[in-house]
Amino acid sequence: MKFESRRVIVKAFPMTAVLLIGFASANGQAAPQEKPQMADDIFKNVQVLRGLTVDEFMGTMGFIAAALSMNCIDCHSVEAASDVTKYAVDTPTKQTARKMILMVKSINAGNFGGKQTVTCYSCHRSQNFPKNIPSLAEQYGVPPPEDPNEIDLVGEPRSGAPSADQIFDKYIQALGGAQQLAKLTSFVGKGTYEGFDTGDEKAPVEVYAKAPNQLSAVVHIPQGDSIRTYDGRIGWLTSTGTLLPIPVFDLAGGNLEGAKLDAELSFPGQIKQTLTGWRSGFPPTYLDDNEVEVVEGISAAKNPVKLYFDKKSGLLTRLVRYTVTAIGTNPTQVDYSDYRDVAGVKMPFHYTVTWTDGRSTTELSSIQPNAPIDASKFAKPAAARKTAAP
Repeated sequence: MKFESRRVIVKAFPMTAVLLIGFASANGQAAPQEKPQMADDIFKNVQVLRGLTVDEFMGTMGFIAAALSMNCIDCHSVEAASDVTKYAVDTPTKQTARKMILMVKSINAGNFGGKQTVTCYSCHRSQNFPKNIPSLAEQYGVPPPEDPNEIDLVGEPRSGAPSADQIFDKYIQALGGAQQLAKLTSFVGKGTYEGFDTGDEKAPVEVYAKAPNQLSAVVHIPQGDSIRTYDGRIGWLTSTGTLLPIPVFDLAGGNLEGAKLDAELSFPGQIKQTLTGWRSGFPPTYLDDNEVEVVEGISAAKNPVKLYFDKKSGLLTRLVRYTVTAIGTNPTQVDYSDYRDVAGVKMPFHYTVTWTDGRSTTELSSIQPNAPIDASKFAKPAAARKTAAP
């Protein structure tokens, strides 16, 4: 069920968080920002979740899918898998979902000052129905390992732990040093991408990045080019190969903020300026049996972002950031590996992105540093069209 859940959701809304290695950007020449498309204008029969952008609306659908381990057609009709108009048809499950959303909103308003303390996941925990009887197997069994993404700093920082600045300085030095990083002003990467939106088949991908924070990523799939673009202020995503009734839609809210962060971190010499309120000294934490140093910062939208640095090498191995939806918070996890030397700078050639709508893996075979990149690479994408892979 969980595997199929991810597949169907991603087919409806692919690549919301792919290719997050970091790409480059803002030069002040971006086009004036347009009002993002609203879900009320694009989709029919939206009753409870009104006033959301398309991006925010689909992220909310992803939260429901993750919280209940259900896919699109578990709530909608089976016909919706091939006919987008059928998503508007009411079903008993959709009607129940509306009641549950209002119920949770009422609980939070009446008990927690409107804060999203209780969500669908609080009771369902990836089950179709919430459990109401204690499990003796869980009570007396071996506790599952702690999720390193949930590590938190309670009280004073760990004694003797390095400061955030010290961890960042070690990272910058491990990459090649500040002077070498400053020489990297753009890059073009080529390789393969695979995820549920490609049927788990490898597809050619190109990544274009320009400092300080412009990015574009193009995946060549049979339905056409699937493109994600951030020009330093505005972000877009094509809906290639999906049932969405619009060819291109705007990134908004947390997804837009995430695109900005990912772009800035692709040029890590500026890492200290990407967020505020940096803190370190978390309890000992491990990823795949390797000890990591955790640093947490706060985004402009006041959302926490965790960075995990290998304690031995000093390299960044994981990023976890969050997007607040109308009914709960979606996590996005990016794992970096296979660092190679590119013109004196170590860059990750392999990264995996995991989020509530799926998982994708990108493997770069080459990165060309300081390559000239036409400004059109960072412009709003045109409607997808089928093209031959280069």
